[in-house]
Formats: sequence, structure tokens, C-alpha cells
Amino acid sequence: MTGPVSHLTLSVAAVLAESAARHADRTAITVGGQGTTYAQLWEQARAYAGALRDAGIGENDRVAVLIPNVTDFARVYYAVLSLGAVVVPIHALLKRHEIAYVLEDAAAGLMICAAPLLGEGAAGAEQAGVPTYSVLAPEEAGTDRLEDRAAAAVPIDDYLPRHPEDIATILYTSGTTGKPKGALGTHLALVEQTNAMLLDTLDLRPGDRLFGGLPLFHTFGQTAVLNCGLRAGAEILLLPRFTGPEALDLVLGHGVNVFFGVPTMYVALLEAAAAGEGRPDALRYAVSGGASLPVALLEAFEERFGAKVYEGYGLTETSPVACFNRVGRDPRPGTVGTPIWGVQVEIADPLETGRIDLLPRGELGEIVVRGHNLFSGYLNRPEATAEAVVDGWFRTGDLGTKDDDDYVRIVDRTKDMILRNGYNVYPREVEEALLEHPGITNAAVYGVPDEKHGQEVAAAITVDAAAGLDAAAVKEWIAGRLAAYKYPRRVEIVAEFPLGPSGKILKRELAARHDQQFAANES
Repeated sequence: MTGPVSHLTLSVAAVLAESAARHADRTAITVGGQGTTYAQLWEQARAYAGALRDAGIGENDRVAVLIPNVTDFARVYYAVLSLGAVVVPIHALLKRHEIAYVLEDAAAGLMICAAPLLGEGAAGAEQAGVPTYSVLAPEEAGTDRLEDRAAAAVPIDDYLPRHPEDIATILYTSGTTGKPKGALGTHLALVEQTNAMLLDTLDLRPGDRLFGGLPLFHTFGQTAVLNCGLRAGAEILLLPRFTGPEALDLVLGHGVNVFFGVPTMYVALLEAAAAGEGRPDALRYAVSGGASLPVALLEAFEERFGAKVYEGYGLTETSPVACFNRVGRDPRPGTVGTPIWGVQVEIADPLETGRIDLLPRGELGEIVVRGHNLFSGYLNRPEATAEAVVDGWFRTGDLGTKDDDDYVRIVDRTKDMILRNGYNVYPREVEEALLEHPGITNAAVYGVPDEKHGQEVAAAITVDAAAGLDAAAVKEWIAGRLAAYKYPRRVEIVAEFPLGPSGKILKRELAARHDQQFAANES
């Protein structure tokens, strides 16, 4: 007996198509003072789609997109989706061999690359044997310009309907262990994520100006800013390359209503604002995700900018938002809020690998997620998918608790927990303590091998130059604030942190660098 045949259709491309009809003359995206209306953006996306159709791109074909935060990212993103094809965004800072890996792993049929990124992009595409179209390149550059192809093509009339479980995007995880894996995002997960965020979580209004500094090639920027912003009829102020001073200029001088960022962006914004005066007139609130925001940073932002910060939690595999401190309620600092509508978030025994054994409220364990927001699996990696999704629950690898009011607290990554002398040390707790020092601007705590203790607690910090801090002073100060087994014996002051695609600090690189330095000192 066969099941019912489904005739349901859904497409992420409807986000732009519907808003172009409802908000035709509103500005959709602004970059460097140059605005594009909703009607113009959809018209341009349809023209791009016509060119891609003429080039043979159709249903389920995979098109790689190597474009920074400029309007062309949106044009290409919705053009590809409107053809029923799959978008494969590529991190704008990858090198050619890394780009080639993504293209080959995703079996991409075409790459569309912004002119400033062609140096590495074209080389990576050539290595993978994938043709490349450029955007933003001058005519004299001699590249195969998508703009020229679009000018010669007949635009498509409308987007192609898809089945809700068809794949819309392949987003590559940052590869904390092994090679990056392609997470398959469905039209259902991405559209329903947008609906749940707008109806029950965020407060985005037509005409709102949204800070667009989060990279659009990453799930946070793509969902919370691009799809949610355009679905709501808002204006996205894109920032092609994030810097603290440029972000501050948008927030203070261009009427940003909602700021979206990761913790490292909050640090940069506060540093840029330290020397100046004035508060933003239009900023209603800010959103933080991507990594836990230390409470000290949250409080410093709220004091400096006069706007509350609402923290959320999620992963690429959860499209991304699983929990959020809902706008409209007072946020609970130190938590990532409650599960969003239609999504279950629970705490499970992290030692049970073959099944999900849920723990009582208040107990520490692994955060697991189930709901409409889950990805469809990892591309060509059934074993990895089976490890990650057990009994319908996605195992996040994050440790946390859930209280009687459904608020979730992130303690740490299971892999980041440090075991010193048999005691569990949670890096986030140590980072929170370090950031209570007024001279420390950011901190990353990680474990390093130690013959005597098993692991030792190490910390890399950035400091305010005026504070006059050195590593010895920091160690002495923090030793008086934490139990003896918790405080970092090894402290390094750094100029900047290695960052992943979403702006997360890459602790594995700090640990590797520490190991190299230790080995050099021993030799």
C-alpha cells in the first residue's frame, strides 16, 4: 500500500516574490547609500534567473555563490531558488583549495563569484572544473559577466513551485572536526523558520532598518536578516565588510532599528563607541546569536546604546534558531530564551549515543532539538546524519540546562569542556569571570594537555590598551575570583582572535597555536 501523493508546494523564493507585490516601492536593500526597491530586486532576480535558465540551470541543480554582503547576493540567491535549483553559499574568506573542496563535495554545476573574490574563487573553480560567472566585474575585465547574460535573456515570469521537503540550500558547517559537511536545508524548514520568527519571536515591521553586517553566506544572516527582513518588508542596510567603526556609523547615523550580531561584533561596536558620545535615536533592540554572549558584554551594550539585547540559540542544522528570548518580554540575561513556536528543545544524557534519554528539568546534559526547523541531513554522509539525528532529535553537542519556565542556558560545547584533576571546568563560566575585569575586552578559554593535571585551563584575551594589563596581573586577579581548579594558569594577551565564518572564536586554532608554542619552548 502506498502513501498519499503530496501536491503541496512551497518555495523560499516566495519571500521576495510576495514582498515585491506587497511592498513594491519600499527600499529592500541599501549598500553604501545605494538603495534597491522590492520591485527592482525581484525584477533583477528574475532577469538573473532567465540567464541561468538559458545556461541550463534547472530543478535540483546546485549553484555555488561566492558573494559578500552586497545586493547581488540577494539577486543571485532568489534567482537560483526561483528556478528550483539549490544555493550553495561559500564563505567569502576561503582559499582556493577550500573553495574547490566545497564545489566538488556539493557537485556544483556553476559558481557565481563577485569580482573582488575572483582571485581565489576562479582558481578554486578551475581546480574543481566548475564554470564561473562574475558579478560586479567591469566590462573590460574579460570575465563571463552574469549582468551581460541577464541583459540578453528573457526574465522568468515567476518562481517554480517546489515540494516542501525539496532541498533549497546546502550550507557547509565550519568543520570543527574533520572536513566541513554540507547541511541540507529544505524549503519547509527555511520558510517555516521565517514565519515562526516573525509571528512569535521577533518584532520586525515594514520599513524597519535592519543592520546587515552578519555574513549572508552564513545561516544566521541568511535567515534572521535576509529572509525575515524581506518577508517583513524591512530595509536591510548591508555592510560588505564588518568593522566596528562602520557598524557604529550605521547604528548612530543611519537609523538602524534592529541590530543583529554575534558576540565579537558587540565587542567591536563597544570598542568603536568608547571614544565617542551620543546614543542611537532609532535603535529599538538588538539580537545576539552564533555563540553565547557574556553577560558583562550584554550589560555594557545596553548601558552604552540604551537598547535591550535579546539572545537566541541555534545551529546551521536547525535553520538556525531553536530558542530565543522573545521580543516583547524582558530578556533573561545568561539564557538563550525558550524554544520557538513548534520546536522542542530538551536536555538529554550526553553519554547515551544510541538513543535519546531525556533528563529532568534543571539537570545538565546535551541540548537536543526536534521540530520543523531541522535540516534534511548531511550531503552524502549517512553515517554522520545517523549520529546527529537520533529518534528524530538533533544532537547539538552543546551542554546546557532547561528550567521550569522553559528557559535554556548554554553551559558549553561538550567538546570544549575541560577536565582538570578530574573536575569539570566549563570555559564559558571562566570567560564570564574574566570579562568582569574592566580592562579585558574579550576572552576565549580552552583546555590544553598537561602531564600532571590531564588538562590545564588556558585563556586568550584582548585588552584595553589604556588598562596596562599583562598576563601576570590577569592571572593574579582571576585567581582570587574562581576556585583553584577553574582559573587559567596560562594566559595570553592577543591582538585579535581567529574567527570562523559566523564570527565565532576558533578555540581549536588557539589550542593548536598554544601546543606549537609549548613544543617550541620545550625544544
